Amino acid sequence: MAELVQDKESTESSGAAAAAAASGSGDEEARQHSRIFVDARSEEELLSLITKEKDEGRLPPNVAEGMEELFHNYKNAVFQSGIPHADEIVLSNMSVALDRIFLDVEDPFIFPPYHKAAREPFDYYMFGQNYIRPLVDFRNSYVGNIPVFDEIREKLQEGHNVVLISNHQTEADPAVIALLLEGTHSHIAENVTYVAGDRVVTDPLCKPFSMGRNLVCVYSKKHMFDVPELVEMKRRSNTRSLKEMALLLRGGSQLLWISPSGGRDRPDPLTGEWYPAPFDSAVVDNMRRLVEHSAVPGHLYPLALLCYDIMPPPPQVEKEIGERRVITFHGAGLSVGPEIKFNEVTSTCNDSEEVTPYYFTLICLNFSNI
Repeated sequence: MAELVQDKESTESSGAAAAAAASGSGDEEARQHSRIFVDARSEEELLSLITKEKDEGRLPPNVAEGMEELFHNYKNAVFQSGIPHADEIVLSNMSVALDRIFLDVEDPFIFPPYHKAAREPFDYYMFGQNYIRPLVDFRNSYVGNIPVFDEIREKLQEGHNVVLISNHQTEADPAVIALLLEGTHSHIAENVTYVAGDRVVTDPLCKPFSMGRNLVCVYSKKHMFDVPELVEMKRRSNTRSLKEMALLLRGGSQLLWISPSGGRDRPDPLTGEWYPAPFDSAVVDNMRRLVEHSAVPGHLYPLALLCYDIMPPPPQVEKEIGERRVITFHGAGLSVGPEIKFNEVTSTCNDSEEVTPYYFTLICLNFSNI
């Protein structure tokens, strides 16, 4: 059963919330970091500051270009929504976003293998929620199988681990998932740990949003060999991340999200239709083994997400960091399926390799029902 999503907070208040979050970082960081973007009072001033910082050598030209493009695309998307005070919301949210991006240029944040969401002195989680909220058409957004989310919440409260085997659509997936669930399952919304690829923890325009999420950072197979000299370093880093994941699961009450496709869904080049990208059998099997060997009861659930219109990826996988951000106002959908019982599935399969297509089929069925 699918239910329409109610926006937990008024979009009109999101701009004020973003500004409050930014002004609340009055610690040593705030004293050392230039706050020029937060102090901007108009669109023209904000854009002129990007040019000024670029011309004075404090912003790399490619980052400055990305910031300006992000502003215009975000503005157009928020104005599409027809919400009141759209201009104020854009200025407020973008001034905070540019401030955080500039801070990372001045003092780059290095993500450890396991990153806990940064909630203070600056609340990066709420920053991400407030930024993406005006892009979601809640009147045309749905969450399917609410009782299964209830079941997941109960298992977490009992100390069990839960892994969501999911497709992956956009850079905004974590925020969209949290926004769709915050009204009914706030604990789930705020406590997911995402297995994240290196792109979202190295791209300057993406890093501030990633800082607000619980992450286990890995290098995707799709980009493992982009730079041959770094292959061994990436493999060692992935090994450390697997160890961190194992430690988390041993502690219990963990909710992990992973996309075995290793990347975002993309449209069929011939038909233009979107569908979940195929899963990697090794990723699914590794996740199952981690859950089984944690000495804590664990459960796997298929999760289907539909939100590609909000921030679609480039048509093709790109090697270079710094993709164009296409943004629109659109509805989204989320649906979870019943728990996957591995022993029951394998009893009808000839070998474990046949299990991954089974998982993938479940995701596709949920995807089609959104």
